[in-house]
Amino acid sequence: MKLFRQVAGKSLPALVPVLLLSAFWCSPAAVAKFDGFVMNANIAQITVRAQGNDLTIQTFTLSQEAATKMQQTIDKGGFQYGDKVSVLYDPSSLKAVKIKGKPSKSS
Repeated sequence: MKLFRQVAGKSLPALVPVLLLSAFWCSPAAVAKFDGFVMNANIAQITVRAQGNDLTIQTFTLSQEAATKMQQTIDKGGFQYGDKVSVLYDPSSLKAVKIKGKPSKSS
């Protein structure tokens, strides 16, 4: 038992940096950012035309959290065509995690 304590006591300082590095590697999936202008938005998806490149159009499905937030935005008038937004999305699934932007006044 005494030998076990000695070995464990000496190996603990070497283990701390490995644990700290593994915390960074196990971080949540990275999100990408897509800046552009709204073409269409509803509670299921948002279609955005890229800022600076009119030919790039991307449609993102909304995550559950983003859909809930979108419903609140729609209740207040919603995004209109041409509103500037930034979509934070998961690159592997193209699912929007968060939409940043100020909806314009509906007419």
